[in-house]
Amino acid sequence: MPHSSALLSALKQRLRASGITYADIAQALELSEASIKRLFSQQGFTLTRLEQVCAMANTDLLELAQIAQAQQRNLEQLTEAQETEIASDILLLLIAVSVINGFSYDDLLDHFQLSTTDCIQKLAQLDRLKLIDLQPGNRIKLRIAPNFRWKPDGPIQRFFLKYVQQDFFNSKFEDASEKLLVLNGLLSHASNQEIQDKIDQLSVAFNDRLQKDHHLAMKQKHGTTMVIGLRQWRSTLFEGYIKDTTP
Repeated sequence: MPHSSALLSALKQRLRASGITYADIAQALELSEASIKRLFSQQGFTLTRLEQVCAMANTDLLELAQIAQAQQRNLEQLTEAQETEIASDILLLLIAVSVINGFSYDDLLDHFQLSTTDCIQKLAQLDRLKLIDLQPGNRIKLRIAPNFRWKPDGPIQRFFLKYVQQDFFNSKFEDASEKLLVLNGLLSHASNQEIQDKIDQLSVAFNDRLQKDHHLAMKQKHGTTMVIGLRQWRSTLFEGYIKDTTP
């Protein structure tokens, strides 16, 4: 049976996917929102309350245990050293991102200009890094969890910011497959957290669509990148015009 922390992690994923907030749980259990946050952070749920929250997310303890066990067997994140090795080799990075997105060995050879020797060597390297299992017949089995993410401010993210960011935003975002939305306003800490929760829900939805489209032929799918950012921030362009209100 997974540890309680793994069960609660799986439960929070289901809650986010269902759009259920701490405030919703607090209302259902007739507790304060602060109490609900404390129950999650301190893992202080009684069995009855845990079952109540599971019901809100349309799940149960058995399903949560199965989800948690599957995730414990898989990687949710690589180490700094693993990401550094991948980010330092452009071909390895390309193949890593591709297999994460469902490319098979044949797909890699069909889509990219690389030899069978190079392809197998890079796949073997990803196997050594525990990202995949390279099986007989060059079949690829991913070893990552559904909620796998690159490390925040890790080598892969820094690589993106350094080399890919400018190229990514070099678009008018007018194509039917593109969208850019820039919003600015004054938000409380509570509202900021609520928006972050919505972003988490969108991340879950994106991964759900990846799983749903997994069976489609490669020619029916197209590389798609989504970048979302939220900061309490103002441009340095305006710094000279802002009054210092520090007491």
